[in-house]
Amino acid sequence: MPQAALDATRQEWEDGYRRLETAARERVLYAQYLAELEIVLDQLRRRLGQTFTLDELADTYPGAERWVQEALAEHELPQGWPARMTTVIDAAFHAYSRGAVDYRP
Repeated sequence: MPQAALDATRQEWEDGYRRLETAARERVLYAQYLAELEIVLDQLRRRLGQTFTLDELADTYPGAERWVQEALAEHELPQGWPARMTTVIDAAFHAYSRGAVDYRP
């Protein structure tokens, strides 16, 4: 992936993480986000493992909505989880990117 495209994608992830952190002011909502985030992080661990690059992670991103929706639907989550899904996806990718072998802030 070209560096400019990767940078733009990483910015999307960071924006999602910021949206998630903004929800911290509402304790119940934040707890819902964190539970959903853990589900997506678990899926990323299964799909990419512990050793991956930012490009590999970015390659997983375009199809994420489909498999994240399937993964979240398997759990008994509070109403409204589909509306939170984009933020959860972006925040999870941001958090997981920190483990990439070529991660740089």
